[in-house]
Amino acid sequence: MKAQREDLEYLRNIATYQFSYEISSCLFPQDSSFLIQKSLTTNRIRFILTEDKKLYLVLRAQDNLFSLTELSGAVIKSCSTPPTFRFVIRNDVANFIREGRNVFCKFVVNADKNIRAGDEVLIVDENDNLLGVGRAKVSGEEVKQYKRGLAVIVKRGIKNVDQDSFEGN
Repeated sequence: MKAQREDLEYLRNIATYQFSYEISSCLFPQDSSFLIQKSLTTNRIRFILTEDKKLYLVLRAQDNLFSLTELSGAVIKSCSTPPTFRFVIRNDVANFIREGRNVFCKFVVNADKNIRAGDEVLIVDENDNLLGVGRAKVSGEEVKQYKRGLAVIVKRGIKNVDQDSFEGN
């Protein structure tokens, strides 16, 4: 169903809490329209889709925060400056991340120091090309100190190298 004005306001408030006001206004511009899919049992919003029915965001039931997709990750990347919301990895392992493999600490070159474990993050290469989206297992500060271990669980690798197709919802 088409998202109503109060649904969009609710989603903007969640995005403001999870990311920031600036990112919230990029994810949900005032003149935009989205489709939402609600749970049949709880009648709560679960999926946010674009008008052409592509998955844009997932609203997690356990904590009522967003899980990113390729589309929303590209929007956040275009609205923020590096390294905000990002784990920057070495270029030589970029193809593995595009395939959906997890990121290990030893491959991280830089990270946003404000990232906490459990946050949704963007995974980019050294040229700031979006490689995937995932959930951080360690904070942005810790990842610089660790030489071993898992840094990010990749949820969606982005195989398409063409970044322009994502921008401009």
